[in-house]
Amino acid sequence: MDGVRSRDSILDATRAVIGDVGFDGVNIAVVAKRAGVSRQTVYSIFGTREELIGEAVTERLTALVGAYESVMDSADSLLEVLVEIVIEARRRILGDPLLRALTLSGEGNPIHHPGAVDRSLEYTAHLLGPAIERFPEFADRIDFLADVGVHIGWSVMVLDDPDSRSDADLRAFLTAWLAPLLQPPS
Repeated sequence: MDGVRSRDSILDATRAVIGDVGFDGVNIAVVAKRAGVSRQTVYSIFGTREELIGEAVTERLTALVGAYESVMDSADSLLEVLVEIVIEARRRILGDPLLRALTLSGEGNPIHHPGAVDRSLEYTAHLLGPAIERFPEFADRIDFLADVGVHIGWSVMVLDDPDSRSDADLRAFLTAWLAPLLQPPS
């Protein structure tokens, strides 16, 4: 197995282990066995367990940002951008074992480490960057909007399973809830 395939196989195995048993269940031996490589291969590519988990999470979050490009391009308002990002995030996060564990699990979850809220706010502000370019009248409120996005997004992931609230119902709720916050600044 070449280096790129080994790396991809190890990251896939890491995400699968996290999805199956959570972050505490991730160790180099388990990941190596699942990936079909030696422990030394995992160490030579990633160095430490923390770097391995960090890369698996970062890669998935980066892919998640790319999934929102069509939302950014097709939205007619910042309100629509925020609502559709939450709808798409729910589908992708709850449908992905690693992202689901990252969002919903507690034990060993790096999202609960010190500084996680700041990282979440930074990630969300970065995610909203293209929308702010399209709707520059909100540029001075980006930090507030990122904060709102983190809190609403997390609430939806925890409380609004797609089986209990359809996308259409969630869209209507979010639109009514967020519209007053997104009135153009005067």
